[in-house]
Amino acid sequence: MAADAGDDDKALERIIAVRAREYRQAAGASVGGMAQRVGISKAMLSKIENAQTACSLTTLSRLARGLGVPVTALFRGMNDEREAVFVPAGHGARIVRRGTRIGHEYALLGALRGSNKRMEALEVTLTESSEVFPLFQHGGTELIYMLDGVMVYGHGKSSYTLGAGDALQFDGEAPHGPEKLITLPIRFLTVTAFGDTPHH
Repeated sequence: MAADAGDDDKALERIIAVRAREYRQAAGASVGGMAQRVGISKAMLSKIENAQTACSLTTLSRLARGLGVPVTALFRGMNDEREAVFVPAGHGARIVRRGTRIGHEYALLGALRGSNKRMEALEVTLTESSEVFPLFQHGGTELIYMLDGVMVYGHGKSSYTLGAGDALQFDGEAPHGPEKLITLPIRFLTVTAFGDTPHH
């Protein structure tokens, strides 16, 4: 039985090693840079990534925080678990974006990060009319789904009038953003899927 327990321990260490390396590389960070961010030595992080040490819960928590992932993400692949994010109605974390100062409200509905993918979902509420709107540019593909109100949304050189039930999907590299708010309040979901390289 002891041998089986040891094998299980080693399997867990190997899973954590693979995930820690994957998430660090996805973040574009060196071993030294990530170790500094996490608050552990470069040697310790190297041992973790090579399955040469068993992490304490405190170290795991700090590592997950430094990598920007939930602790459970470091165990992904153990017993074939898969990540999921559940956000109860009205509990999306309020975040600040460039549009916040002109009456745009952003609620983070969830974000999943993996070695080769990242997805972010936001609920956006526009309550104030403005003559100036921020333009956004980022990697990945974005989907907007209108819930309430009417607005004109620009993407590159094109403009689209969006009302409740309308959807618009586009490449985030082109400048995009609201051009005109027609019927307030405006509420829409925006889901952005990033490719191999995470964008912030």
